[in-house]
Amino acid sequence: MARGHFAKSEAQAASVIKEVQGKGNAIESVGTARNYEQALKTCCDYLKEHKLGGLRDLTPEQAKSYLEIRATENSQSTIDMDRQAIQCMMQHVTGQLSPKETLDVVKSEKETIESSRSYTPEQVKAITEHQTERHALSTEICHQAGLRAHELYTLRPSGEVAPSPRDIHPDKFSHQPSSTQTYTVTGKGGLTREVQLPNTLASRLEQYRLNEPQQVTDRGVHYTTHYNVAAGHRFSDAFSKASERALGYSNGAHGLRHSYAQDRYEQLANHFPREEVMRIISQELGHFRPEITEVYLR
Repeated sequence: MARGHFAKSEAQAASVIKEVQGKGNAIESVGTARNYEQALKTCCDYLKEHKLGGLRDLTPEQAKSYLEIRATENSQSTIDMDRQAIQCMMQHVTGQLSPKETLDVVKSEKETIESSRSYTPEQVKAITEHQTERHALSTEICHQAGLRAHELYTLRPSGEVAPSPRDIHPDKFSHQPSSTQTYTVTGKGGLTREVQLPNTLASRLEQYRLNEPQQVTDRGVHYTTHYNVAAGHRFSDAFSKASERALGYSNGAHGLRHSYAQDRYEQLANHFPREEVMRIISQELGHFRPEITEVYLR
């Protein structure tokens, strides 16, 4: 059976599953084998499209990026199946993982954004009043720039890190209500994008600049952070507790991205057709998919 880079995705996936099944009880049922094979075919299609080699060449780092990209438009059950299929291949066929090693769980952004809702500026202010100064700064940055919690780890001033090459709408970041400074963050799939912070917020952030970058691990992912700001899983948990104290409920820190999207829609709606507004916001949020922006605006 074909195994190389140039073999069809179906053949590469079938070859992997056949080899796994030949090693005993790695796959327990015919249904699981079928589901794994389909998941591996889809992964192989992605590798071919991006010229990343064959299915058996997939590394854990590439797998993580692939799963994060898939997580922007697929359910949690689909992402879990993809992860389990790749993990099985790496444990029993390619040796990229030992039998006891696992791939990190990746959360579906599609389900997250569908369950989250925005906060009003007054609600954000109320939440920050129940936070420490450091955590309040992170909340305001997420609100003003539409960041994910883990992206706070990756903040860098413009010029220190180049954004990923992408087609950029010429009116991106137009009609901002105040003067801003440009930073970059790295999000899902390793995409580095530019974001804008109001001057006053940027000045506060620079007070937390570290003399030397620090290595941080959050949910099994390693980051090099240049600011001593609250970020990642701990920030998300602390934010939810502050929101519960301030409002009596929490939509999670991800709701701040909803707030950003809705604020930007109001700022842009009188200047551009709706289709253009959606393109601009999707690029500013870093997912480049206007249909996902529709969910943020519900």
